[in-house]
Amino acid sequence: MKPPLSLLTLCLLLGACGSPAQRPDSGIQPPSSWQSPHTQSAARSNLQWWTQFGSPELDRLIEQARVGSYDLAAAIARVRQAQADTVIAGGTLLPEVKAALNANRQKLLRGNGYSQLDADSSNKAVDYFDANLSASYEIDFWGGQRASRDSAQFGLRASEFDQATVELTLLSGVANSYAQSLSLQEQRRIAELNLVNAQNVLRLVQTRFDSGSATALELAQQKSLVAAQQRQLPLVQQQAQEALISLAALLGRPVQELFLGQERFDQLSWPTIAAGVPSELLSRRPDIARAEAQLAAAQADVTVARAAMLPAVTLSADIGSGADRAADILRSPFYNLTAGLLAPVFNNGRLSAERDKATARQQELLETYRGAIINGFADVEKALNSIRGLDEQRQWQGEELNQAQTAFNIAQSRYQEGAEDLLTVLETQRTLYAAQDLNVQLRLSRLQASIALYKALGGGWQTL
Repeated sequence: MKPPLSLLTLCLLLGACGSPAQRPDSGIQPPSSWQSPHTQSAARSNLQWWTQFGSPELDRLIEQARVGSYDLAAAIARVRQAQADTVIAGGTLLPEVKAALNANRQKLLRGNGYSQLDADSSNKAVDYFDANLSASYEIDFWGGQRASRDSAQFGLRASEFDQATVELTLLSGVANSYAQSLSLQEQRRIAELNLVNAQNVLRLVQTRFDSGSATALELAQQKSLVAAQQRQLPLVQQQAQEALISLAALLGRPVQELFLGQERFDQLSWPTIAAGVPSELLSRRPDIARAEAQLAAAQADVTVARAAMLPAVTLSADIGSGADRAADILRSPFYNLTAGLLAPVFNNGRLSAERDKATARQQELLETYRGAIINGFADVEKALNSIRGLDEQRQWQGEELNQAQTAFNIAQSRYQEGAEDLLTVLETQRTLYAAQDLNVQLRLSRLQASIALYKALGGGWQTL
């Protein structure tokens, strides 16, 4: 069964609770509010954002994508790698203990032997056994090993946020592709209706031509319009099939295995989404959180590189025993304690170059972090601006569509009565089809703008 929270939400919660360090200072002061007008009558929720579009079919596709996407599966595998890296990096903070048990036989095959051999001509075979337990530990005077562990932990958090980013991108892609697929089905339906209208007008022109009331030019013009409408159908069908192929790829399956329900495009609805304030975006978007974790890891790497330039103290202890017979192996125990100091003297600038490299990497990731913040602000602003502009366009486009339908009906009726020329009918046909097609495109753009705003805000929102 699926957990009630998405992977994105889980990663964000884990990251918020498990951070041992404060957020790095980016030097960027967030604006107090968004420039684009937006609705404030909505509240944040941890429910899945895609459910707000009122589409059970979309909910089903989202679940399929979360299970079948190979990109998301690869991101999850990268998280497991990062988890293993944290164990590896933390291993040096405690002593390493090893145990060994050896059994040896040395036998002289011929000759008298030589001084380095235990076996000789009088004792051609020698057996000996030994067992030992050893421990070694490097004292972390300069904090390099702790910093290495911290770097790995921040790397793990970055991988978790990367997984969340992949998931959010995947799910928004599924929502976009599904909305586009439904819109193309609607465009195909409109194209078919307009073809029927054009064919009806053609029959009218043909009747008038046969009776001598219409010219050959008018007949040719209407036939051309019918041919143009015929051409439009396979184009829309091609685009619809490409949208299905893209959707199937996001689900991790061939298009032959993709089956959609009978949902209509006009059944999709978009919710009202509150954008909050810009400063809150820093803790909501997984890509910003990933850049922040990568910067923190780079800061720890600088400490590691600096510690490598300083002396290291190593302690080791051995306890063991040996005998010529296996039964006596524990009768001669001994121990050995060792302390060693190792300091770099000459390495041709390699260690200082490693430090400089780590410092430059830290600066690079600081700039990346700043860029992620600015891009996050821009994504929200663009989504809000698109929503505002599209809402205004749709308000006037609805009137445009109504008037285009009225004009076509009047022109067709007047032409049938001989009170209007065909040129007016042709123009009103083209205007009506363009208005119907634009209506679908604007509705698709409005849905995609809401999806883009959800993605820009990091997901997890619900209207009141």
